[in-house]
Amino acid sequence: MVQMKTLIVYDSVFGNTEQIAQAIGKSIGSEESVEALRAGDMKPEHLIGLRLLIVGSPTRGFRPTKVITDFLDKIPSNGLKGVRVAAFDTRISTADVNSRSLNILVRLFGYAAKPIADKLEKKGGSLVIPPEGFFVKDSEGPLKDGELERAADWAKLAMKTQ
Repeated sequence: MVQMKTLIVYDSVFGNTEQIAQAIGKSIGSEESVEALRAGDMKPEHLIGLRLLIVGSPTRGFRPTKVITDFLDKIPSNGLKGVRVAAFDTRISTADVNSRSLNILVRLFGYAAKPIADKLEKKGGSLVIPPEGFFVKDSEGPLKDGELERAADWAKLAMKTQ
């Protein structure tokens, strides 16, 4: 029998998204068999026997990275049927940038987590918690204070939601 598990798939440009993925994994590791993998290291067999799939990406040009997009595109149609899914991103707060044009663009195009969640659902996954964004201080980071703890709390909510 295949053990049901949680898989966290992420891409990270400056290490911030990886830190969030690791914090998520540690926060739920005692309850589940948890594995965190870079999207580029994914193999089709990693998707077998999943209970929960969490996917995260830095927001780059209002979207997930190409590596995450490619990973999601390779999941077969209905390949996530019966799998609980969640999505997150790392992003800069528009309040920190103080740019009217950036605020307009964010309202129009959003961040990476929503399109990731949409794609996971399109592949048959059942979204268990709304997509979430975790904040960095600048385009290369570091993470804002408290974001690792917030990521751990978010992951625990994802685990409780059926």
